[in-house]
Amino acid sequence: MVNLVGLLLLHYAFMFYSVNGKTHHHTFVVKSASYTRLCSTKHILTVNGRFPGPTLRAQRGDKMIIKVYNSGKDNITLHWHGVKQPRNPWSDGPAYITQCPIQPGKKYTYRIHFTTEEGTMWWHAHLGWSRATVHGAIIIYPKRRSLYPFPHPHGEVLIILASVLITAGEWWKKDVMEIERNATITGGEPQISDAFTINGQPGDLYPCSKPGTFKVKVENGKRYLLRIVNAVMNYKLFFSIAKHKMTLVGTDGSYTKPFQTNYIMITPGQSMDVLLEANQHPSLYYMAASSYFTISDSEFDNTTTTALLQYNDPSPSPLMPHLPDHNQTQAATRFTKKLRSLASKKHPVRVPLTVDTKLFVTLSINLVNCSTAKPCEGPYNTRFSASLNNISFIMPTSCDILWAYYYGIDGVFDKDFPSKPPNAFNYTGNDLPDNLLMPDFGTKVTVLKYNARVELILQGTNVLEGDNHPFHMHGYSFYVVGWGFGNFNPRRDPLRFNLMDPPEQNTVGVPRNGWVAIRFRADNPGVWMMHCHVEDHQEWGMKSVFVVEDGDDPQAKILPPPLDLPEC
Repeated sequence: MVNLVGLLLLHYAFMFYSVNGKTHHHTFVVKSASYTRLCSTKHILTVNGRFPGPTLRAQRGDKMIIKVYNSGKDNITLHWHGVKQPRNPWSDGPAYITQCPIQPGKKYTYRIHFTTEEGTMWWHAHLGWSRATVHGAIIIYPKRRSLYPFPHPHGEVLIILASVLITAGEWWKKDVMEIERNATITGGEPQISDAFTINGQPGDLYPCSKPGTFKVKVENGKRYLLRIVNAVMNYKLFFSIAKHKMTLVGTDGSYTKPFQTNYIMITPGQSMDVLLEANQHPSLYYMAASSYFTISDSEFDNTTTTALLQYNDPSPSPLMPHLPDHNQTQAATRFTKKLRSLASKKHPVRVPLTVDTKLFVTLSINLVNCSTAKPCEGPYNTRFSASLNNISFIMPTSCDILWAYYYGIDGVFDKDFPSKPPNAFNYTGNDLPDNLLMPDFGTKVTVLKYNARVELILQGTNVLEGDNHPFHMHGYSFYVVGWGFGNFNPRRDPLRFNLMDPPEQNTVGVPRNGWVAIRFRADNPGVWMMHCHVEDHQEWGMKSVFVVEDGDDPQAKILPPPLDLPEC
């Protein structure tokens, strides 16, 4: 049972720290631990033996020093999802992009600075499928003597899916690292998950799972802040609570204009803050999550994970919420189109009104031929691949891109990622020609001038088959100024851009066979990854890198590398 009083007291304790911020110290030990789910026991990779991992709490402006010891058998890195890490890409975490992995038996210290972030974010492993079990939440409270820009909650809940903190995750009966290795060898799709989880528990509807179902106890007449993280590897999720409406007040560490909703649609990598009014009759009410999945004739996890909202003196039979059907794009769209930044005096919008750098990037699922002697397990005996502007990203291995950039080492990456597709076509059309299926390969980056005002159009395609792509950018949050279905029209669509109160996010869902327009100012020098947060797509090559050059001021230059940086 969640101790809401303890969580609330912890929040008030943070209010007494110095206005200049506090430095928090943590130790993370990455190690194997035994967990029992779905009637069987296996060893999984964890931090400090916990699944989900530890929740990190701080106030806006605070810093953290996190010592990570790798006591596992595989390489590892950690990423602080949504934390901008100004001038310090050395602590951002993506393997072979900003650091070499922490090898077994080795250690590395991450240094984190929370600047403008406020709300719920999360941390996770950033090397292969290790993030399936190595992840946890980050809660950034307002500064001392500052208040939430919404009615103050009586308690909080964390939900890792995931304040209650709610984290949504997944569970496989088999070893997830072995599933990843097998998919890499065969070229096919990885095995789908056996269950979704809420805070590490599948819930009542799965075998052998009822006793461990996550429970939240509430009191009638009180208000609760639910902090929700989608830590799932490959699925967008609908989430709802029986007989209760939610009020969305934040996403990805930024506040939003509040709006009431019966459900949320949250993509992998996103976090959301919602208020819950405990205003129903004493009873048991299910919180539930299930997949939003739009690819036809494709196998997917069609199960539902549940947790319990419990009033005093509840009835014994929980009520189930109505969740949209798995392919209800209209339901997903109705929710997403309501997102707006708070745009208040204390939380202003700083979207670039004009731009000097325009990028147009297509997102495609591709295929690569295999030998006839050893066919692969993708469609037509091929291997799955994925690309941005028809470039499937190849990870370097001799050293990471940040190290090569900082020290001017040639041959690690190329600076010629195309600013638009090499060949224009009807991106979302049907029956596209087969020559679009095969991508080119390379380690190509985009170089941005410091303080460039960037507009990036992310265009989904129907190559092989269209899909939703939750796109995440490291080192930055950005403003989602527009989105739509079909092909982006450069003459008509910018006329509808929202430049007044666009939502500020670090992960945005590009709709299936649609587009998203984002804007940001390139004011954080360094090497910053951008990628699809569907793990399959990222592993197949749907990723790239921004290299943001130093500015003239000493405070606009990358910090020097730490002495304990891991070696490749």
